[in-house]
Amino acid sequence: MDLPPNPFKHALAAGRQQIGLWNSLPGPLVAEALAGCGFDWIVIDTEHALTDVPDTLAMMQAMAPYPVSAVVRPASNDPVLIKRLLDLGAQTLLIPYVQNPDEARAAVAAMRYAPGGIRGVAGMTRASRFGAVADYAQQAAQELCLIVQVETAEALSRIEAIAMVDGVDALFIGPADLAASMGHPGELGHPAVVAAIEDAIRRIVRTGKPAGILTLDPAFARQCMDWGTRFTAVGMDIALMVRAARALARDFRDA
Repeated sequence: MDLPPNPFKHALAAGRQQIGLWNSLPGPLVAEALAGCGFDWIVIDTEHALTDVPDTLAMMQAMAPYPVSAVVRPASNDPVLIKRLLDLGAQTLLIPYVQNPDEARAAVAAMRYAPGGIRGVAGMTRASRFGAVADYAQQAAQELCLIVQVETAEALSRIEAIAMVDGVDALFIGPADLAASMGHPGELGHPAVVAAIEDAIRRIVRTGKPAGILTLDPAFARQCMDWGTRFTAVGMDIALMVRAARALARDFRDA
């Protein structure tokens, strides 16, 4: 049996814009409903959500029949969490709060088997089709995609050095944490924050690595795409639900 390809990784390498959505509500039903909505990639978030490692299996399985790539965000840059998610079949990981090249190298090591890394070897995993993929340990890295989040002013100052780490496939800007680190918590539209994001996107692009971001502001999402983002998350499940519910209630209250 062949190693499953990673369409998201190949699309980034080809320079194609990938439009994404955040899945923060745990469980396969929501994941499957979102998978059929037409996005290129969906983040299964285990950092700021009730979703935990075991939940991701059913959510990835629910998404599997649809033309969408599951991107899983571990709770932290932890080799044990990374190992478990990879064994469950996650091919693309979004690692939060990577501050410097050493932390990026640690994430790369957690993604790779020895001698290139420290990922523990297990034969009967979903990732290897339960042992059916020949030479999985030798091939796995080809289809794994590592995205690191640069989400503080300190991390942004080291973009070039982080991007140069072998094994880092893309860099993702986290606007909310960036704003807080700059002294503007909750002010994602602050001019200084917007300027820092523009500068970060342009610098990432100059390194040759794809740049990504999450924003719930459609106009700003398009602006980021103009600046050069190649994987752009434009919404979040719980935000979409709450906004629609509030609008519906308001329409009937006003009537």
